Amino acid sequence: MLRAFTSKNGCLSELRLSENASERPDSLNRALWIDAIDPTPEERAQIERIINAELPDVDDVEEIEASARFFEDQQGLHIHSLFLAQEEGRHITSTVAFILQPQRLITFREEELADFRLLRMRARHGQIPASDPMTLLVTILEQKVENLADTIEDLHRRLEDVSVMVLEEENADLEEAIDRLAKIENSNGRIRLCLMDTQRALGYLLRQLKSSNPELQENCRETMRDIETLMSHTTFVFEKVNFLMDSAQGFINIQQNQIIKIFSIAAVVFLPPTLVASIYGMNFQHMPELAWEYGYPLALVMMVVAGIAPYIYFKRKGWL
Repeated sequence: MLRAFTSKNGCLSELRLSENASERPDSLNRALWIDAIDPTPEERAQIERIINAELPDVDDVEEIEASARFFEDQQGLHIHSLFLAQEEGRHITSTVAFILQPQRLITFREEELADFRLLRMRARHGQIPASDPMTLLVTILEQKVENLADTIEDLHRRLEDVSVMVLEEENADLEEAIDRLAKIENSNGRIRLCLMDTQRALGYLLRQLKSSNPELQENCRETMRDIETLMSHTTFVFEKVNFLMDSAQGFINIQQNQIIKIFSIAAVVFLPPTLVASIYGMNFQHMPELAWEYGYPLALVMMVVAGIAPYIYFKRKGWL
């Protein structure tokens, strides 16, 4: 799918692309931003004719080395940045390839992302400044950081719910709590990775801007300061998750120890009566107690006393 945007009164505005493939190149040539979402071979060919170069392959986009993610060639500046996405209820990262040229910005990605949906919605309300491609790119990265900040706030709320569940609720399902903590830790790690990647991308843009656009440079620096603040928040979330994970595992161990303690005490309590019953269960011909008239009830009393005595002892010691 292709989407095209242009600058209208200094703000981003979406262009209507014709369904007729032969008429699209005119609109794409006028576009300030071309957004390609899992493009078909025909759509890839149209973009490649405009930029006079091949679009990157998926394997190239996913490269993690800095030399592969940030570079400049005859096509323009290339930035491959990680964005947060969701898959089956879990956060994942998805790479977006940016190609920055003097007259346009081209983005290439494999799936729809919440950040870009929000950008389109804001563009419909005239809220995205877009005087040139570089400003638009910085705006997209700023929007990305704002969304990551919102996601961190959501993670913190979820973490507080789990904290109440683990530390305050009686008979809480601790295994469920551990599962929720694992998901929060995974999401927090993905967010931190996206923040670090954005920090590198902004640093690369700052080196490219040099002193040509002081206002845009200051925007980049301000966004990088925001990232530093968010990084400290992710560190706090990591520490809180580890604390709650240790607490939940500790409570599970306490519960298991209580069960083992009950079995151990039960074994000790029933051991003396078992000993008495074993003695008087022997089948020797000459046993003095066999002739006692009250031997049987006496043996029963001895068994009861032998069982109660350890219980009272444990109770006084506070072991029960």
